[in-house]
Parts: sequence; structure tokens; C-alpha cells
Amino acid sequence: MLNFPRWKSISILLAVVLGVIFALPNVVDREFWSKLPVLHDLQPLVLGLDLQGGSHVLLEVDRADLNSQLAKQLIGDIRQALREQKIAYSGLGRAGAGVNVRITNPDDVSRAMSTLGKLSQPVNTGFFGSGVASNDFNIRREGEVITFDPTKAGLEAKIGRAIQQSLEIIGRRINALGTTEPTIQRQGVDRILIQVPGLQDPERLKALLGQTAKLQFRLVCESQPQVAGERPPVDCEEVPDLKNPQQMLWVQTSSRATVDGEDLTDAQPTFDNRTNEPIVSFRFNQKGALRFGKLTQENVGRPFAIVLDNKVVSAPVINEPILGGTGQISGRFTTQEANDLAIVLRSGALPARLTVVEERTVGPSLGSDSIRAGVIATVIGTIGVVVFMLVGYGFFGLIANIGLLAHLSITVGLLSVLGATLTLPGIAGLLLTLGMAVDSNVLVYERIREESRAGRSPVNAIETGFRAALATIVDANMTTMIAVVVLFMLGSGPVRGFAVTLGIGTATTVFTAFTFSRLIIAYWLWSYRPKVVPL
Repeated sequence: MLNFPRWKSISILLAVVLGVIFALPNVVDREFWSKLPVLHDLQPLVLGLDLQGGSHVLLEVDRADLNSQLAKQLIGDIRQALREQKIAYSGLGRAGAGVNVRITNPDDVSRAMSTLGKLSQPVNTGFFGSGVASNDFNIRREGEVITFDPTKAGLEAKIGRAIQQSLEIIGRRINALGTTEPTIQRQGVDRILIQVPGLQDPERLKALLGQTAKLQFRLVCESQPQVAGERPPVDCEEVPDLKNPQQMLWVQTSSRATVDGEDLTDAQPTFDNRTNEPIVSFRFNQKGALRFGKLTQENVGRPFAIVLDNKVVSAPVINEPILGGTGQISGRFTTQEANDLAIVLRSGALPARLTVVEERTVGPSLGSDSIRAGVIATVIGTIGVVVFMLVGYGFFGLIANIGLLAHLSITVGLLSVLGATLTLPGIAGLLLTLGMAVDSNVLVYERIREESRAGRSPVNAIETGFRAALATIVDANMTTMIAVVVLFMLGSGPVRGFAVTLGIGTATTVFTAFTFSRLIIAYWLWSYRPKVVPL
């Protein structure tokens, strides 16, 4: 236990030195650190929302908007299914929360029921596929009228899928802002919690997340409203202007006159070469490029509207066919607006509108007070442990305190390298591991005292003490690691931060108390050959 090969001694010392180096950016002035040739890329700990401030937003899926989208999709599916079977129909449209369709020929009703029944999809309501399966729609018939009613299980399943898709899209949007360690997680059935440390502009965050980013290129109708409230002609609908909602534009509703933005592959903010105003350049994939090229080729000289979330961004005239699959969106943007629009277009469209349920901004003053309190608590706790070990174990207590400083350095260094976010619970976990760090030393030292009183020589007493205490140390820290795993798997947000800090601190405790301290004691023992154990 007290024999260390050269390679093992060097490895232990190297681990401690690296821990100190990785931890230094947290205590050394940043400007000074950045001037060092090799180490300037090392980063300090990332502070969480409760320490450095930031924006906190709670979003909720707009169920009415989701129902509307599902009804439109169902109407399109019903229309296509009946046309494929050449079944005449009329009165296809929404009826409350469901959809109605009237079959013109009574003899076709049974065939229509069989055809439309395939549109309803099963939804599993249990865990791991063990629940009772139900359908997302109930289909019923009253004479020649067939009605689709959404089921509760079907709606909840679609909300779940919308939440999962929204989590991915929101993550891409927020990460594109260049923020550090945002928290994006599901809360409850239909809500998403977002915390962005360091971002002091919740309005920009809400604007970025509030857009569903459904982009369409639609031909403008030949006739336009002359007076307010005038009804649009057939195959046209009224869409407000993005900058001036009171101004309306009639655009065509036909799919032949529309190109969806689903086929966009890229969008970047840039500047117009002629006017130098901020614009957004976009690029389609092959499918979108062909449709966009065909639309512009067949309608040269006509205006087409760029519609984002059912609002007209701009309505330029098609001067020539756009066949390369690329284009530009201009709309009197500011530089930030162009950048945010490019972000939402690149990240994709949200499956449903998200509404803000709760928002708040955490100021940096609260974070400063929290950091100061955490530092004071850590210093007081460290001093208390150091004094206790010195008073209780003398020279061996000094060795334990050296190991304690190594433990603190390695823990902070590992958290910095891993890019972990330090929160108030994380500081609590760090402080807790300081007290736990010397527990292993106490177990070893008390066993060494017993062996020394039993008449063993210093070498035998120390070696037996470390060997006998090993099993107890491993068992004690293993139970802590089990709790850490449970907290990390079942917890969220600050609880996970506490678990990460506690887990790393526990692993570091075993290393410094049983390996690093043992190396120092072994070096002292073979160098000075003491006759009595100083305990």
C-alpha cells in the first residue's frame, strides 16, 4: 500500500497539477489569464441563472392553434382520400372541434366510411406499449354526414409530439444566439421551461420563441381591397402586413400558387448590395428549388407575397424567373431582426404556437449577493475543517488539509473543463464535499492510531490503517454515488446541478484522501523513518 512506482507517483502529481491549472481561471484575473500562451483557451466555471442573472420564460402550447392545424390537416386528408376513390362530397369543413363532410350519393356512404376509417390512427395510452389502444379520432355517421371527433387520448398524444418537436427547435434557436448553458426542459403536459443565463432581454427571447416560423411564398391576387372590411374573392384570403397590421393584402389560397418554406435548407442575415439594408438570404433544397423556380417562371411580372406566420413580410414583383433555388427576404428589418428571422427559419417551424405563461428577469445583483454568500460559506467551512484536522491530528491533519486543497482544486477544475453550470445548489454540493473530503482521512487516521497503540511499527500501522479502511471508504462513498445517480436521473435543473457537483466531489474525495494523501505520507515515511506515529 505504501510502495508507489515512479509512473504512478508522477501520474498522481500530474492529476493534481492539472486540476490546479484548470481551476486557476476562476480566481485569476481574466485579462491576465488570456495573455498566457498555452492556457488562454481555458474557461472559468459557467454561472447559472441564479448567480449571473438572465431570462426565465415558461411557454405553453396553444391548444386552440394546434386543434386548428390538426383540423386543416384532416380536411386535406379527407379531400384527397375521397377524390382518390372518386366519391362526390360537399360541405367539407370544421364543426366545433371536429370535421364534417357530406357524401353526395347515399350509395357511396358505406364505401366512404371504409375509406375514411383508415385516416384514424391508433394511440397507445399505457406505458411500454401495455396500455389500451384507442384512436385519435372517433368517426360517426348521421345519414349522409360523416363526422370526425378528436379523442382526448389523440389530442394528448399530439400535444406530446408537439412538445418534443418544440424542444428540439427551441434548442436550435437559443443555441444560435450564442448563449451559454441554457436550460430547456418539459414541464408538465404542455409546457416548456426556458432559462437563459446572461440574457437580460426577455422581450427578444419571447419574440424569438413566439414565432412558429411558417414561411410561405404566395401569389398576390389580381384584385385588392379598396375599402376596409371588403370580402376577398374566391380562392383568395386576407393577410395583414407585418409592419402595419391595419393594411391588408389578398393572396391566393391555391396550392399551385404557394411554395412552403418547409424545403428551406439555409437562411443567413446579410445586406442588400444596392440599399445596404439588412436582408435575409435563403436557399431551397432540390424539391423546393424546382417548385419555386416553376412558380416564378410562370408568373413573371406578377407580385408574390412572402408570408411568415400568416403575416406579409414583403410583396416584391417577380422580374425574372428564380431558378437557382436561392432568394432574399427584405422587409425594412433592423440588423437584429434580420439575424433573428434567419435563426427561426434555419431552425424550422414550430408545430404549434407557444404562448408565454410566465416570464421574469433575474438581475445580476441577486447573483452577486448569492456568489458572495456562497464564497463566504465556502471559506468559513474550509477554515473550520482545516482547524479541526490540525487540532485533532497534528502533522497528519496538515497532510489531510493539503489533500483538501487538492480536492477543491480538482473538483473546480473538472467542473470548468466539463463546462458545467454552477448554481446555488451546486455551491451547496461543493461545500458539502469539503466536509466529506476529510471523512476518509479520519477513518484512516483512527485505524492507524489503533494499530499503533497495539504495538505495531509506524510502517505496519500506517500500511494496515490504509488497507483496513479502504473497504469502509469505498462503501461509504458508493452509497453517496447511488444517491447522486438517482438525483441526476429523476431531478431537473438545480437538483441536477447539485448532483453533478456532489458526484464529482465524491469521486475527487476518494482520490485525494486515499491516493494523494497516501503518497505524501509514504514519501514522508521513507524519507524520515520515524520511530513513532505522530498521532
